[in-house]
Amino acid sequence: MPPGGFEPGTPVAGRFTKWGGGRHWEWDGHYLGSDEHGHWWFAPAGTRCARPGVEFVEPSGWVSLAPHEGAYVAGFYPGHREISVYVDMTTEPVWRRREATGGPEWEVTMVDLDLDVVLTRDGHLFVDDEDEFDQHRVELGYPAEVVELAERWRDVVLAAVAAGDEPFGTVGHAWLRRAASGGPCGR
Repeated sequence: MPPGGFEPGTPVAGRFTKWGGGRHWEWDGHYLGSDEHGHWWFAPAGTRCARPGVEFVEPSGWVSLAPHEGAYVAGFYPGHREISVYVDMTTEPVWRRREATGGPEWEVTMVDLDLDVVLTRDGHLFVDDEDEFDQHRVELGYPAEVVELAERWRDVVLAAVAAGDEPFGTVGHAWLRRAASGGPCGR
């Protein structure tokens, strides 16, 4: 969890890794604040997204949520995007102060566990990358408790998104609208 006094606007690095420490998706944004669901941060249009072998500049902004409790990170995307909500099953997100790197002072890190719950703009809800999860649990040697963690949170998140439970109903997109408009909690 971010330390006390963590102010909105504080630069934050989002860092996914793979099991065993391999690099995965990385991007920089800024902290928006927290609510009963967790900690929110914003990546504006023009954010550079990178992982080994792939790099691009995102044309539209999004908000991410690291929950107070749970093994996932959720992304909420604007109305013109095909994907509305994208939730990566992960280890529990960890906030920490970074060594002097020239980038954001703070980062939130988590290990991507492949399984993703995806809600499209037209209401199609599905679990993605189950084949990758099955492959990596063998190739990367996921311990039994990590497999159970990913499957349990996939089921919890899938049910919550299907039911429209918060923060997956309207809360995530409300954070995005405020951040994108530069209003309270935005820049």
